[in-house]
Amino acid sequence: MSAVLETRGLAKRFGGLLATNDVSFRLERGARQALIGPNGAGKTTFVNLLTGVLPVSAGQVLLDGADITGLRPEARVRRGLVRTFQINQLFGDLTPLETLALAVAERLGQGTDWRRRMGAAGPLADEVAGIAARFGLDDVLDRRTDTLPYGKQRLLEIAAAFACAPRVLLLDEPAAGVPEAERQDILRAIAALPDDVAVLLIEHDMDLVFSFARRISVLVDGALFAEGTPEAIAADPRVRAVYLGEERGGEERRGEERDG
Repeated sequence: MSAVLETRGLAKRFGGLLATNDVSFRLERGARQALIGPNGAGKTTFVNLLTGVLPVSAGQVLLDGADITGLRPEARVRRGLVRTFQINQLFGDLTPLETLALAVAERLGQGTDWRRRMGAAGPLADEVAGIAARFGLDDVLDRRTDTLPYGKQRLLEIAAAFACAPRVLLLDEPAAGVPEAERQDILRAIAALPDDVAVLLIEHDMDLVFSFARRISVLVDGALFAEGTPEAIAADPRVRAVYLGEERGGEERRGEERDG
């Protein structure tokens, strides 16, 4: 299979700190892949390099074989590289209907005319209705976003990203902070994404990772540490040592806090 997203020797320095260290990475077309790693592994920095939020210090980012290393984030979105964030970036005073209409209109080059078109029958209204139905937002379309349950807000962010017609969708901890009762809606929405969209899930929740991913990449200290099937990663003693070390460190810190 050919890669839809690829990095070659990607590096990022912050002064003397090498936050991303010579990462060469491939995401195949239609992939269901997860990026995991202990706290401080450099996952967010890596995603910010992929999406153009941060400039690279060295290396390349390629989308469908084209070098996009120098492109701004909005140009990468127009080419089909779309992300969600750990903390949602929604406009609280808009409704889900308005949010989705704005996202679709921007993609279609109708950004300044979206409010008028939203109320009329046509392709924009039809697409918004279809996206809302796909993500289970039909019942909250006319409510202010900042009044929605947090799980619905996370669904709306994924839906808005989907409205940009991604070829690659980067989901940065999509279930973080979502109450357990609402998490299944997030999982179902991710599982139902079309097969032609390559998905990279950045996640700490191992239950979510292993239920979703067909391939897992492990980042440690800014470098690609291991890659393979979920079964191979689960059985890799080096990966288990990294995570056990993190857990033990957390237990020791909590013990020190109790003692101190």
